[in-house]
Amino acid sequence: MKKGLSARLRQVFGIGTADESFFEELEDSLVEADLGGTVAMEVSQLLRLRARKEQLNGDQALRQALHDILLQYVTAVDLSPDPARMNVYLVLGVNGVGKTTTIAKLAHHFEADCGVSGTVLAAGDTFRAAAVEQLAVHAQRLGVRIVRQAQGADPGAVIYDALQSASNRGERIVLADTAGRMHNKANLIAELQKIDRIVAGRAADCNYRRLLVIDATTGQNGLRQAETFHEAVGVDAAVLTKYDSTAKGGIVVPICKTLGIPFSYISDGERYSDIRRFDTRAYIDDLVGL
Repeated sequence: MKKGLSARLRQVFGIGTADESFFEELEDSLVEADLGGTVAMEVSQLLRLRARKEQLNGDQALRQALHDILLQYVTAVDLSPDPARMNVYLVLGVNGVGKTTTIAKLAHHFEADCGVSGTVLAAGDTFRAAAVEQLAVHAQRLGVRIVRQAQGADPGAVIYDALQSASNRGERIVLADTAGRMHNKANLIAELQKIDRIVAGRAADCNYRRLLVIDATTGQNGLRQAETFHEAVGVDAAVLTKYDSTAKGGIVVPICKTLGIPFSYISDGERYSDIRRFDTRAYIDDLVGL
């Protein structure tokens, strides 16, 4: 479960003395938790300076100081739908991170927890028949509408049709899936930029958000993924998935710190209800074991 870093920190902080070996061990632990070398070094140095200034020693004091430092790095944003207008979520991410499942969970969350009804799913990943079929199954189970076309169809056209029909029907939420084929970065970026222009033009009066899905088990590759999608269209927020199956999960910190991308939701189960708004303090509590 999500106890990898906190368990390691218990060993490190158990040293009891904030000497140089302690900070070396701490830095290694942060790197292993997917904070990355640069962020880990910075966090370690900030804790070193604070420990010296405040003469901190002992597990609880050092752990709390680390908690306070990380809390400044991680940001959250509320992307709840606006019930007074149409809300369009362009869901981004590489294949395998859980985009279609996240779309289904968000559809359930928006209707069940946010009280906004009228949802349509747009099957914009037209390159994978399995993605379209999976989204169709979710739509049927959730009782929401899906807009889809034949495999290989223009994804921009699919999403445009979803926006047009949702507007005509007075539906309030459009959740659009996209392809995530990272083997050709240039093609991926060009395709997403085209879709983004279509959505931005058609949804000028809508609440339009670009939402990136990050797999908590991915490690530092998650930061590179975020960089690619942010470069392509500008990411408004991220969703952390598969948090229940990882011993790390620290990738949130460098994504927030380095790219300035906040997190909006966290998912840690298989049920449609297993998604919740990202709580910065709860996440840091869990990460450092407070």
